[in-house]
Amino acid sequence: MASKKETLDFVLSQMEGIEDIRTRRMMGEYLIYYRDKVVGGIYDDRLLVKKTPSSKALLPEVPEEIPYEGAKSMLSMSDIVFNDHRDNAVLIRKVFEVIAHDINK
Repeated sequence: MASKKETLDFVLSQMEGIEDIRTRRMMGEYLIYYRDKVVGGIYDDRLLVKKTPSSKALLPEVPEEIPYEGAKSMLSMSDIVFNDHRDNAVLIRKVFEVIAHDINK
């Protein structure tokens, strides 16, 4: 199942004010880049981010989900972004920063 453009638009609205974000459509889904590093994506209308030591420590309670068959598990931020109804930009920025940092190690 492909993700809807409306889902991407909503997730991006939750990231308002975060610089260095870009997205790329790929095979019906959307990859999310932060400072030119893939940090996550929209898969089947779910926001999933890379599981790194720092992102797992920052989000210990979120479930892990598989974005597509054969892929590594990722951390699901869907409940936070879609159901929390708070300004999530600060948390999202922090998660993206720690993932980018871990990738650069």
